[in-house]
Amino acid sequence: MRGWGLLLALGLVLSSQVALAQKPVEGQERKAVAQAQTAGKAKPRVVRKATAQAPRKALRKAQAKAKPRAHAKRSARKSPNTRRPAAQAANTRAKARVQAPRRALQPAQVAAKEAGGLRLQSSSVLVIDRDRNTVLLARNPDEQTSIASITKLMTAMVTLDAGLPLEQTVTISDGDVDRLKGTHSRLAVGTRLSRRDILRLALMSSENRAAASLARTYPGGRQQFIAAMNAKADALGMRNTNFADPAGLNPRNVSTANDLAKMVRAASNYALIREFTTTTGQVVSVRNGRAQEEFNNTNRLVRYKDPDWKIELSKTGYTAEAGRCLVMQARTANRPLILVLLDSPGKLTPIGDANRVRRWLESQRIGRGLASN
Repeated sequence: MRGWGLLLALGLVLSSQVALAQKPVEGQERKAVAQAQTAGKAKPRVVRKATAQAPRKALRKAQAKAKPRAHAKRSARKSPNTRRPAAQAANTRAKARVQAPRRALQPAQVAAKEAGGLRLQSSSVLVIDRDRNTVLLARNPDEQTSIASITKLMTAMVTLDAGLPLEQTVTISDGDVDRLKGTHSRLAVGTRLSRRDILRLALMSSENRAAASLARTYPGGRQQFIAAMNAKADALGMRNTNFADPAGLNPRNVSTANDLAKMVRAASNYALIREFTTTTGQVVSVRNGRAQEEFNNTNRLVRYKDPDWKIELSKTGYTAEAGRCLVMQARTANRPLILVLLDSPGKLTPIGDANRVRRWLESQRIGRGLASN
């Protein structure tokens, strides 16, 4: 009995020790489970937090990278040196086109005899004191160029030299229509006018069909007329001049400022040329008297009777090849002048150049007056 009691007591002791030994293990297991659970719960939060922050960080990085580009664009807009090469080249070409006419004139201005800082736009210029036959101003006076309707002064001289009846009726025909340049005319085919009126319209309002009809009705026709024009030029000493048609539409009608000064001087000896080139305007019956047309002088200084000019002879001209041209024999600033302006770039440029010459002459006269005092 005593032995069984000892065994029972020993078993109780052992079981209690086992239980005591198991408690830490269970505590560790519980702790491990709790840690695992905690870790399990925390991981998703960390992942979710990282996932939420990732787009923000990426957005901040993208913004940081984008800011220098935006700044660069703004700087490019502000600074002309950062423009694209193609845009810069196009801008440079556009500026060059605008400035080209002025640049083209600079060599001529350096070579020209210009006083008092006078700046003229015409490519060829010649101003002569008619009475003294002295050159007052010159630029490229021997440069050969197309002369457009300045031609009609020679057409008028050849017509008058032929002694043809001025009251004879001339009919505008299809052969007088301009088929080279296609210029417009108010003289319809079939219009009948006296040779006097035809000559007036050719000189006053530069009518191309009028000039063509004068050549067509010349003895021997158009070719003989052109031959007579060139023969007259030779007789006047116009060595650098050639005529290919009576109206000036053909670009092969060429001359120089020096030669044209000779032609102006010769044309001024014809009373009708002086009269017709300085007529302000005239109403003419056209279409066989069924209509009235008013024709005006192509020189604004004549048409508006500019008081600063006393014009004795005048002729204008224009074609794409010749530019704007003007020749005059006139008195201005108390000086008798022969004025030749060729190849001007704008419609009113010859008038502007003529007035610049006038003001220059006036300043020279005032200067001489002050010097004499």
